[in-house]
Parts: sequence; C-alpha cells; structure tokens
Amino acid sequence: MPVPLIDLTRDKAQLAEVEAAVARVVRSGQYVLGPEVENLERELALYLGCKHALTMSSGTDALLAPLMALGIGPGDEVVLPTYSFFATAGVVARTGAKPVFVDVEPTWLNIDPQRLDDALRACRRPKAVMAVHLFGAAFDVDAVLSICRRWSVPLIEDAAQAIGTKRNGRMCGSDGLCAGWSTFPTKNLGGIGDGGFLTTDDDQFFATCKLLRNHGMAEQYKHHLIGGNFRMDAVQAAALRVKLRSIEKVTEQRRENAARYRRLFAEAKLLDWATLPTDTDRHAYHQFVLRVPQARRDAAIAHLRQQGIGCAVYYPIPFHRQPCFQYLGTDPKDFPVADEAAATSLALPIFQGLTEAEQIDVVGALAQFVR
Repeated sequence: MPVPLIDLTRDKAQLAEVEAAVARVVRSGQYVLGPEVENLERELALYLGCKHALTMSSGTDALLAPLMALGIGPGDEVVLPTYSFFATAGVVARTGAKPVFVDVEPTWLNIDPQRLDDALRACRRPKAVMAVHLFGAAFDVDAVLSICRRWSVPLIEDAAQAIGTKRNGRMCGSDGLCAGWSTFPTKNLGGIGDGGFLTTDDDQFFATCKLLRNHGMAEQYKHHLIGGNFRMDAVQAAALRVKLRSIEKVTEQRRENAARYRRLFAEAKLLDWATLPTDTDRHAYHQFVLRVPQARRDAAIAHLRQQGIGCAVYYPIPFHRQPCFQYLGTDPKDFPVADEAAATSLALPIFQGLTEAEQIDVVGALAQFVR
C-alpha cells in the first residue's frame, strides 16, 4: 500500500474538534486576533515555560519581527547556518543586512560552534546570531550562547521545527533573546494554514515585537513604529489550541516511530548503508533524515516513489549555493559538511499516525533497493 510522507487527516476525533473550534470562531464574528489568539498565546507560554508568546502570521514573520525590533538593517551582519529552510536566511536579506553563512556540525547538522566563533571574529558589524534547531534536534545551546555573550550579540533561536524538543530536560526556545516558531500545517504543531509565533522572556522586547506585529500601532491610527501586518487569524488560533492539547502525545508518537525505524533498519541489516539520525535528550523528530551514499541517493528516492512511498530531500541546495545569494561571494569550499548533507540526506515518513506496517513497508522497500 502507498505510504505518504505525511498525512494530516488520520486523527478523525481531533479533526472533529478542530471543525467545532472553527465553527465557534465563525459564529463569534472575531476573525483577526481577539480572545482565541490571546488564549493560545497564554497556553503556548505555559507549555514552553517562557514569559511571553506572541502569535504571528507565519514562522517567517516570527523571525523577521525580531530583526526589525533589533533595528538590524543595511551594513549589519547576522550569522546563521548555511543549511536550513530558506526563511532563516531570507529574513536577514529582507532587512538589508548581510547574512553570514556558517557550516554545520556533522551529527545533527546544526550550526558548528567553532565555525560560528570564527565567523563572528571575521565580522565587521555583527548584530545577531540566528541558530536553528534543525529537524527537531537542539543545537548546542550552551556553546552557542557562550559565544554570543563573548561577542556581545543576541541569540535568536529558529525553533520552527522544534516544538516539543528538549535539551538538558528543558524545552527549547528560552535560552536566547527570543525564538521564532512555525505552525505551518506539516509541523508537529500544525494549523490549518500559515501561522507562527515568537517567544521571549524580555518584557520590553516583547512589547516592541507586539507593536511591530500590527503596523507599529498601539492605539487606533497612531503608529509608534513602522511595522508590518504579522497578525494571526482567530481561525488558526482556535485550531492550534485544539492541536496543542495533544502535542506531548505527538512528540512521543514520533519518537516511538523513530525507535521503530532503528529496530527495523537493524533487522534489515541496513545500518552499514544508511546512517540514521542520532537521538538527543528529546529529539522531537519533525523530520527523520537518513544519510545514504551520495551516488545512490537519487536512485533510492526514485525507487521509493515507484513503490508509492513518500520521501523528500531537506535541503538540496544550501544557502551558499542559492542563486539569490551569489552576490555575497562565499567560497563553497568553506561548507563541506553542508554540501555533503545536501547530497546524501533522505527524509522518510515519521508523522504521528504512521503505522508499524507502513514503516515495515518503507524499510522493506529500501532493503529491496540496496540488495
């Protein structure tokens, strides 16, 4: 039977709750911000153990607003990993600042602290570091935060893929100045459209970002800052409030699926062919990304798809090789780990609701290909 990369419709009981929540919003007449949004923000802050959560129109805007709040613009530099979803670098360029790319470490493909330190040393006007908790695995927060303090720059955590991730027993997202999160439908906490939020423990920073979210307007038609329209729709908030109630269950289901993959790969004697993701304190497994031989990766993808099995490559083109960033003049030889990851990564289905039988089919198809 076909195995999708992700299926958002399997929890019928939850879908019914979402439909009821949406109907409640429709009947309320309050469609942008309002009580649903405010309640979601309180619930997110409580779950993540932070002081403030501020909903946004997307995960991208949840990264853009902090840069705007810091006054980052032309001539400034923001240091970030070259291997991530495009928004991480795109928001920096949109402010007019220069994105400074850093290679990643080989275990979790998160920002390499030593290379981060080297990059900050070479910068002329570093104004922030944006580090990513990639695929649901935490980056080395202690090392990165120590480096940021040494160079007196704030840390912005790109936590778009890290809801439910823990490091040293603590939820990710509260170590830097702020964290930006995504609630795009395919995320572990996914809405029914675009959405996101940021978290921070800094009262003044929160107040500034809240102004920026609504065109810099604290009272009707009086604009204290030049912001944007980063507001969340009430329908999204209502759906996310339903989804948030089961996020711990979602995290555990994904971790169970990851553990099952490890067992199945070992039983199929595929561990010499594929390197599986390394588990952490609490890897939330937004993605389950293998590393496979470069020469056979694309053929393996074609084979899986021919068998009806969903798979994907995250991410085939690192930032330093993107056409839109060629003006930066970076040397590709400075990013060997990211280039190798882009050529060897292969993501398999890991979503909550994935069955053991489906995972057996996935691993069986790979075993058939390898043999």
